[in-house]
Amino acid sequence: MSPTSEPATGGPVPEAGAGSQGLLGATRIRELADRLGVRPTKQWGQNFVVDANTVRRIVRAGEVTSTDHVVEIGPGLGSLTLALLQEADRVTAVEVDPVLAGALPDTVAVQQPGAQDRLDVVHADALTVTDLPGPPPTALVANLPYNISVPVVLHFLETFPSVERVLVMVQLEVAERLAAGPGSKTYGVPSVKAAWWTQVDLAGRVSRSIFWPVPNVDSGLVRLVRRDPPTTEATREQVFAVVDAAFAQRRKTLRAALRPVAGSGEVAEQALLAAGVDPRTRGEQLDVTAFARITEELMARVTA
Repeated sequence: MSPTSEPATGGPVPEAGAGSQGLLGATRIRELADRLGVRPTKQWGQNFVVDANTVRRIVRAGEVTSTDHVVEIGPGLGSLTLALLQEADRVTAVEVDPVLAGALPDTVAVQQPGAQDRLDVVHADALTVTDLPGPPPTALVANLPYNISVPVVLHFLETFPSVERVLVMVQLEVAERLAAGPGSKTYGVPSVKAAWWTQVDLAGRVSRSIFWPVPNVDSGLVRLVRRDPPTTEATREQVFAVVDAAFAQRRKTLRAALRPVAGSGEVAEQALLAAGVDPRTRGEQLDVTAFARITEELMARVTA
């Protein structure tokens, strides 16, 4: 479905109060949650940031400027949204929870009067979003639940080519996977697919103590900066299918792992050799450019 921009809704307007320079603190967040009857749910992976210094840190790490139209996924009660509005030209917040989506404009209006005019709220599942209100987004900044973090990042990079930078806070293990390089134990499918579009780096570690409720793990900040994908005649879908096959069973050599895609081990070996890759190599040893070469050679043989 196509999301729609939602105006501020009626209902009780939150009172201005605690918070540092228009931001939300722990007490204020609990007050808002109580007022709205909101309790964080595991279904939507909700852990609310209750530390103003952390949201400032996220905005700095995202290098947000006054020229940016930032898209935020899962704004929750608005902690990060408010920090983004202090620096960005516009913010579009995508929220799946209807109560939180409806309440966010009122919260912004109270905490930062006038800033709500630069905010759009889209009530939708982020994985279904294919269009956004306003000018094309230039950055994505978000605190993402671990169960959707990688699919959401990849979906927005593919769907919105205007997004130049991404800064997401995710579970530390996911952050390390995204930023891992070839040869690392944490290197895998997310690492390769993110590298198709971006240069990925770890931008810091975040203590679990800044969340409510407190999760069982720490989080990490991941910075992704868009770059050109590898030069290849293979499509992105074809390359990603080969990446998926290569990592389906990590201990297999590429000759064996790519047999289902190639149709036979012999064809897989021919393609690998033509791409300059030893057939005994495992997927975890190759970067995205090598996977693009392999895919191009495979497609030339499979479709011949």
